[in-house]
Amino acid sequence: MPTRVNRQTVDLSAYPDLMVLYLGMRVNRLYGIRTFFSFGRKISESVAGKPDGLLLHEPVYYSFFPMNMGMRQYWRDLPSLLTFARSEPHREWWLAFLRDSGGTGFWHETYSIRGGMEAVYDDVPKPLGFGRFAGIRRARGPMFGSAARLGRTEHGSPVLSETDLYES
Repeated sequence: MPTRVNRQTVDLSAYPDLMVLYLGMRVNRLYGIRTFFSFGRKISESVAGKPDGLLLHEPVYYSFFPMNMGMRQYWRDLPSLLTFARSEPHREWWLAFLRDSGGTGFWHETYSIRGGMEAVYDDVPKPLGFGRFAGIRRARGPMFGSAARLGRTEHGSPVLSETDLYES
């Protein structure tokens, strides 16, 4: 006997600047398992502190081989997200990771209710997500920071500058 579908939706009108992020860390080499688990603890601790603007944080499992797991986050708005990303210890972790990925790869894709999407893939050996159909470009110059990739240059400079990463 057929059952009736309980169809529901949400009213997002209270969140006119909602940002949704999918983030993932992929183990590229055996020693990357250690890096993977150390970042997992750091991220869990940081979201347990309930950063201002973080509405929801959920774990997501993309694949077990290669190990690629991450999270989905909902942020009230881009300024809240960028404030968190620019704060310590997040900024410190990001710089350390970009200098040495520890046998892993990291990626994120960002979707804005106001329009705009962006992504970055660091040490991800095979394209995924947007990269599988839109093609890959170097994240340099105007493509370096997430706010610029979203077309939101009014939100200032990236979490790290190219100078921080490539000239220090």
